[in-house]
Amino acid sequence: MSRSSGEQLLCGKGGESRAAVEPIAALVAVLAVGAALGLYVVALDDAAPERERPTAESTLNRVEPAVTTGGVVDPERLRGVDGFRYAATVSIEADGETWTVRSGDEAPAVEAVRGTDAVAVAERPVTVGVRPGQNVRGILRAAVYR
Repeated sequence: MSRSSGEQLLCGKGGESRAAVEPIAALVAVLAVGAALGLYVVALDDAAPERERPTAESTLNRVEPAVTTGGVVDPERLRGVDGFRYAATVSIEADGETWTVRSGDEAPAVEAVRGTDAVAVAERPVTVGVRPGQNVRGILRAAVYR
């Protein structure tokens, strides 16, 4: 490409033209890009699905409707609860008696795990039918390995 002899250079006396940026403007731009990337990483972390195993609370939420009839827990229906995805133990305590169902040999024992962090234990008060026409307060409890 040729230049015409009448064209004047913009940057002074015959030197090459180079772009220059003020240092403060460049620093602000770098900070803005860094902040945007940080917000993007935080948003991605919040949007990622939870990969943790189910908690004992979600096990109780699944089991309670299966053993409850008319708002009263029937301990005999606990035998029909099966198909746990993870090693879990579910028990009902009422009137000095305990009914328990375990998902297998590797399922945690509810009594042995008090105070350990390896097993999640959840419990809630329920009304338990211990005999025909006799209902007492009891505890529905689930233990699941974390």
